[in-house]
Amino acid sequence: MQEKSNRRGAKTLRKKVQNLPDKQDYSGNALDLYAAPRLGGESYWLFSRNIDLSVFLGSAVVSLLLLAVGWRFGILNDDSPDWTWITAVLLIDVAHVWSTSFRVYFDTEEFKRRFWLYILVPVIGYAVGVALYSEGELVFWRALAIVAVFHFVRQQYGWVALYRRKLGETEYWTWWIDATAVYLATIYPLAFWMTSLPRNFQWFIQNDFFALPEFVETVLFPVYILALAAYFGKSVYLYLTKGFLNIGKDIVVATTAVCWYVGIVFLNSDYAFTVTNVIIHGVPYFALIYMYAKFRRESTGPVYRTFTQNWFIFLATLWALAYIEELFWHRGVWHEKQTIFGSEWEWGNAKMFLVPLLAIPQITHYVLDGFIWRRKNNANFKLV
Repeated sequence: MQEKSNRRGAKTLRKKVQNLPDKQDYSGNALDLYAAPRLGGESYWLFSRNIDLSVFLGSAVVSLLLLAVGWRFGILNDDSPDWTWITAVLLIDVAHVWSTSFRVYFDTEEFKRRFWLYILVPVIGYAVGVALYSEGELVFWRALAIVAVFHFVRQQYGWVALYRRKLGETEYWTWWIDATAVYLATIYPLAFWMTSLPRNFQWFIQNDFFALPEFVETVLFPVYILALAAYFGKSVYLYLTKGFLNIGKDIVVATTAVCWYVGIVFLNSDYAFTVTNVIIHGVPYFALIYMYAKFRRESTGPVYRTFTQNWFIFLATLWALAYIEELFWHRGVWHEKQTIFGSEWEWGNAKMFLVPLLAIPQITHYVLDGFIWRRKNNANFKLV
């Protein structure tokens, strides 16, 4: 009897021990924040292993392969051909701007929740756009380029922040390293661009970037190298000492650094800039919006469910909206690509009112993206 009792006691003790946290985290709480999840497990990824690897790593690989295609066909140092413009600009860049509609305006419950924010952003954006355009076309485009660049830079940081949240990274020292690395991965190439004007590409129109003194790039370069080295050194250190690995975040930082450097610094062509900048920005955003739509589908109306029932219908809807927008841009403003959009329209002095109107989808996307993913303002939506 005593022996059986001892065995039962030992078994109970083993169960209790197995249920205890493995060790203390850095802050002293009884939780190991750096216990490594299984690489194949969903705890590693924002969406899933296949989706994350496709939209973050896959989009970067496609961008770099397109550089090889451009080199092979002799267009690497030229302007983007029509097929590149259609696939990268029309079907990805412009379409991903319209995808915000599925997050806000097509979701009636969400639209009502913050009605005034979602109404005032495009209204005020239009008023400011008209005021800027009245001061000169270049004034308008420079202002829009600044907002667009800020949005592109912040989006890459946003992915890093989401991966940190997903894996429970709360240490300030790692946050500083992560934030510095991903910001400099985008800011240094931009500084190189603005200290090396003119380049063979532009954000929107010629001269929409203002020149910076050359010493800005000279000072930033060693800081840029140090920040990236610190990031990957920290990742190796945490893996070797804690067994912790945030592979998705590492992919985001690495692909951002490679694509922005190659597309802006190493190469100097509109084609190279387009394929390296647009694809890694727009494709992950499609995934983010589609996963939101999937999350909201059952609590919204039949029209929303119809347009989000599968990937093809979702993307085809965005492509149709993007085509309609670009039709107005190219007929009325750019007067280009007549084979795709048809004959030109002459708007004359009305451009001051029509150009800011056409820019409203972009302005709204840039501004609202700073609100719609913040956890404290969106308790009804949990991505991670």
